Amino acid sequence: MTPVHALDRYYIVITLLVTVGYQLLGFAIAWTFQFDKITDFTGGSNFFILALMTLLLGQTFCARNVLASVFVMVWAVRLAGFLLFRVLKRGSDTRFDSIRSHFWKFFGFWIGQILWVWTVSLPVTILNSPAVSGANGGVCGRPTYGGRDIAGVVIFCLGLSHEFTADLEKYLWKASTPPKDAIMNTGLWKWSRHPPYFAEILCWWGIWVLCLSPAISHDSRLTNAARAAQYASIVSPLFTMLILLFVSDINPAEKAQAQKFYALGAVEGATTPNASLVTPNEPNDTPWDKYLSYLSSTSILFPIPPVLYRPLPKFLKSTVLLDFPMYRKFGTVDGVQRANLV
Repeated sequence: MTPVHALDRYYIVITLLVTVGYQLLGFAIAWTFQFDKITDFTGGSNFFILALMTLLLGQTFCARNVLASVFVMVWAVRLAGFLLFRVLKRGSDTRFDSIRSHFWKFFGFWIGQILWVWTVSLPVTILNSPAVSGANGGVCGRPTYGGRDIAGVVIFCLGLSHEFTADLEKYLWKASTPPKDAIMNTGLWKWSRHPPYFAEILCWWGIWVLCLSPAISHDSRLTNAARAAQYASIVSPLFTMLILLFVSDINPAEKAQAQKFYALGAVEGATTPNASLVTPNEPNDTPWDKYLSYLSSTSILFPIPPVLYRPLPKFLKSTVLLDFPMYRKFGTVDGVQRANLV
């Protein structure tokens, strides 16, 4: 079948317009009624819309196109469904408490969501476009499927299963009403402080690898511009890592955890936040001491057994293993500016 040309040969403009329209509609509803129940759902479901739309417009139903599009749709359904369930159970999302009533701050979040959805969807958007899949007139190239595609599938499936398992483990743990000073360090959480974020990074590297084969194949009829566009879509997994590591996820989560355990430790006469990380042979009597020991034993992102992670040099942990010093600056507790964790 012949791909449908919609505004440009890469589906860049049409996907941007659909994303802007869908997110602005979500913002209008959320702002008007001052609630958060559709915010994350709107973001996740937008991925589903773009993947399905570009697959149908592209009219190229080869194994690679179908798998990549379906993978994004499955990932989107899982994410949107889980986040909707969570916010309905909680009643609201505390992340928006400080911005929900401020028009421009709240609007700024939705602009960020537009950028996130559109950028991270680029590998599938460009793969399904006339410039790439339409280069052969909608006919599947030869070979239709190869080793790089299998590698992409394996990486994505590992990420998706890892993400699902980690979210389920955390939900069941919280549902068991653990003590306030308890630390989630069982299952996948024993090897990583943020296993769902590691899994999400895996998912989008897998999608990019799966979508990249036409640009690498010697049999492809792609133009140099189309090849460059496919390579440039690496911005998707890189942007995912940037957001998770430095903007909206790991950094605030680490600070919130530190503030929580410092406050609990202060009640019980914990050590000061200037204290060095304790070793397993030192006393772990207070929530703060236990938290410091947990930090020294548990990788921030990559799944690593504690027995291997604990003795690693601090320099290695704070560089190669991404446990950056910025995560040890946890700001104000009880109105007092606290020192960094060291």
